[in-house]
Amino acid sequence: MNSFILWLIAFLITFAATALILRRLIPYLKSRKLGQKILDIGPRWHKSKEGTPTMGGLSFIAGSAIALAAVAAVVLLKGDGDILPPLVITYLMSVAYGFAGWLDDRTKFAHNRNEGLTAAQKYALQFGIAIIYIAAMRIFGFIDTVVPIPFLGREVDLGWFYYVIAIIALTGINNGVNLSDGIDGLCSSIVAVVAIFFTAASVKAGVGGAAALSGLMFGSAIGFLIYNFYPARVFMGDTGSLFLGGLVVGCAFLLDNLLILLLVGLIYIIECLSVVLQVAYFKLTHGKRLFKMAPIHHHFEKCGWSEIKVTAVFSAFTAITCLIAWFGL
Repeated sequence: MNSFILWLIAFLITFAATALILRRLIPYLKSRKLGQKILDIGPRWHKSKEGTPTMGGLSFIAGSAIALAAVAAVVLLKGDGDILPPLVITYLMSVAYGFAGWLDDRTKFAHNRNEGLTAAQKYALQFGIAIIYIAAMRIFGFIDTVVPIPFLGREVDLGWFYYVIAIIALTGINNGVNLSDGIDGLCSSIVAVVAIFFTAASVKAGVGGAAALSGLMFGSAIGFLIYNFYPARVFMGDTGSLFLGGLVVGCAFLLDNLLILLLVGLIYIIECLSVVLQVAYFKLTHGKRLFKMAPIHHHFEKCGWSEIKVTAVFSAFTAITCLIAWFGL
């Protein structure tokens, strides 16, 4: 079946369902007092966001599930059901990450604090989901250890090292997407740009599963952005950002091109590295900071950039890295 048609179905239904669900979900979250807690160490102007409803990511998880069901029905009617197993497995992986995020969000509210699960607990969940996903994809023959090398037009068999890269990609990019959810509209905007890249790449390659997944991702990001762009009326929470992280990496798996994430997901790598470097520098210098605040988008905020400027620049940067990645396909 035409990959673009699958993308269009997935995008339109996810977008519409997400936007409609949020109209009801936001008042519900407010009534349950599920509002965001703001850290005292953050930018002082973020205190005005205290109480903004969070866990809005439930909207696009539900919306994308409806869209996936529609895609599955169309595909089965057309007799192209072979694209469904890897697509469904990848989607379930993303939902599992969303569930891990939901546990984190719920823990915050249960203890009335900004911090949820410990870093170790969170990573253990992410690692476990990554292992199960990779094992399932390998057992059913949807992945192997041969990967294309961007720009070189060659393939290389990485052997067991492939699984190391796969786990790092799943947990690392997932955390990077999660970290980018710190400014109104930032996470959604970056994910939308990444989704456009994967849409073009999947349609070009004729990979229907990847096209459908990128449609779910784009619809989720744009549908949520309506309510999340500055000033945000709702936050996605870890529930939403971890789910979106799963979709981002999942598209790379379905396209069988993990290494392209080095460019497409470069902003996520930078976000993660800024945190690692900040912590390491703080410990080595006994209290000094490399950045004004990490993740790095907060550093630029503290340098005087508005949230809209940070979002625009980071999204433009991602568009440039995606354009470069396009020539490496």
